Amino acid sequence: MYAIVEIAGHQFKVEKDQKVFVNRLQAEEGKKVDFDNVLLIGDGDKVTVGAPAIDGAQVSAKVLKHLKGDKVIVFKKKRRKGYRVKNGHRQYLSEIVIESIVASGAKPAKKTEPKKEAKKEAPKAKAETATPKAEATQDLSKLTVAQLKEMAKAKGIEGISSMKKADLIAALS
Repeated sequence: MYAIVEIAGHQFKVEKDQKVFVNRLQAEEGKKVDFDNVLLIGDGDKVTVGAPAIDGAQVSAKVLKHLKGDKVIVFKKKRRKGYRVKNGHRQYLSEIVIESIVASGAKPAKKTEPKKEAKKEAPKAKAETATPKAEATQDLSKLTVAQLKEMAKAKGIEGISSMKKADLIAALS
């Protein structure tokens, strides 16, 4: 089981018993910390996605120690100008170990594709039941010029390259 959780402004993919270095937390060493901004939980083939966060999901961790990261050297130079600046920086970090990932109250991700397909099929059924000639002219006016040209080409109409939309609709009707 894994989770994507937001900790101290950054998103981390974490698993149980994993050690993670995050930006300095305000908790003392040895204290337990809970993170409730869980964005995604994966358990085998089952994936739960939040919108934006999963309600009721929680990641618990224990702060092992506070430390400083490796030194980052920033060196700036402009040639032939005598300009050189050297700066260094060490980020304050906290080492945490993930103790548990709880998904209570989490709902699995909804599949919206079947609903969209059902909505697309419904207007087609209505168009077939109505009078075909009246509906055909209305449907043709909704199509683009490129689509009308393809339909005319399929029917074998000649001279479609110079026709405008109204001429194409008249030729197809």
